[in-house]
Amino acid sequence: MKYDVVVIGGGTAGCAVAYTAGIAGLKVLILEKNIHLGGAITSGLVVPAMNCGNHQINTDFFEALISELRALGGQITYQDNKGWFNPELTKIALDNLMQKANVDVIYQANISNFIIDNKNIKSIEILDKMLSIPNDTIHKDNVLDNSNILSEPIEALYYVDATGNCDFSKKLNCKFLENENKNQPMSLRFVMSGVDIKTFAEWIVDYDKDRDATTTEVVNGEIHLSTAYTWDSTKEWALKPLFEDAVSKGILKDSDRNYFQIFSIAGMPTSIAFNCPRIIENLDALSLVDTSKALQEGRQSIIRLANFCKKYLPGFENAYISNIADSLGIRVSRRIKGKYIYTIDDLKSGKKFKNPVLISNYPVDVHSSDKDSSTLEKVQEYQLPLESLMSDDYDNLFVVGRCISADFMAQGALRVQPSCFSMGVGLAKYFIKNR
Repeated sequence: MKYDVVVIGGGTAGCAVAYTAGIAGLKVLILEKNIHLGGAITSGLVVPAMNCGNHQINTDFFEALISELRALGGQITYQDNKGWFNPELTKIALDNLMQKANVDVIYQANISNFIIDNKNIKSIEILDKMLSIPNDTIHKDNVLDNSNILSEPIEALYYVDATGNCDFSKKLNCKFLENENKNQPMSLRFVMSGVDIKTFAEWIVDYDKDRDATTTEVVNGEIHLSTAYTWDSTKEWALKPLFEDAVSKGILKDSDRNYFQIFSIAGMPTSIAFNCPRIIENLDALSLVDTSKALQEGRQSIIRLANFCKKYLPGFENAYISNIADSLGIRVSRRIKGKYIYTIDDLKSGKKFKNPVLISNYPVDVHSSDKDSSTLEKVQEYQLPLESLMSDDYDNLFVVGRCISADFMAQGALRVQPSCFSMGVGLAKYFIKNR
């Protein structure tokens, strides 16, 4: 099988690459380990896509996704932000977009082999069918003979690692930047349904007069809202007394109140999405033992937070947990060493580049497990160069998403969905130009 572009990982950035290249006539394949596309939006329930300013570039895919979701009833514009999406309908919207762009998609795909020639990836192979022990040959030394379950080699001009953790690049022994021993806490999002949104909205805007923390708006005849609280003392949060009372009564653990943020969801008029719990234990996002612990701790925190909402928040009395994310919210893990390492000084100075793939003003947003230690710093408009998406080890390997070549603090501003969309489109345009 021969392609122009093979994208490993069908999340936000990977889909943007694939759709943009495909709609321009390139032959494109997505290899996705899960059973649907969307990554953080769908598996991680990460909504909304954050607002990144009025001068963004390479927004083609973002606009296409907005249009597709609007037609499905899964998008709204709230507080001047068009990125309020329905996670479940996003799965369907992305399928539709890939079909329109003639992009091939293989789900549950695992790369089993690859061939390298000097600084070029020549081909890769994937498992062609699920392992079925009764039907596959076992050698006497208990080693599975999988010679009959490998696909034919997949060749491409360009390979894109959009796995988030740089899993494909790790297989290729690429150099990384994550040895700075820095991380951000992981999260596990969830949804509660059966909420009386009208009752809650009326109560919360009266209870919390801070419009930087709490907002409501009627959109297409439905009430939409957001509110937040953290345990940081740098801001006086209206919800603070409720959380402190719940901790004193044993309804919540103190750690449960470290970060709390909730939103309404497009097309789900009785549901609320939670951007929490944030898991504050120092765990490694690249360790299966640590991520397994994070999932368990996250789910225990979710049941406590749900009980808190039912007891303390009017409108939640009959609410219930309707969805828990299938994947952790990982803000940073591996970052590849690219042809250009983008720095926080580049970002804060607004440095201009010959080949920018994005323009944004999203703040430097670095979460911390410690009180009063997170960073949310507003900055001037900045650019990211194409060279930060290029592997320093291979001439035809590129990365998009949170695993780009950027230092720890700069990555904290670049990891949000609209920037990932722009990265993907900008990279695809490079492929189109150089096919």
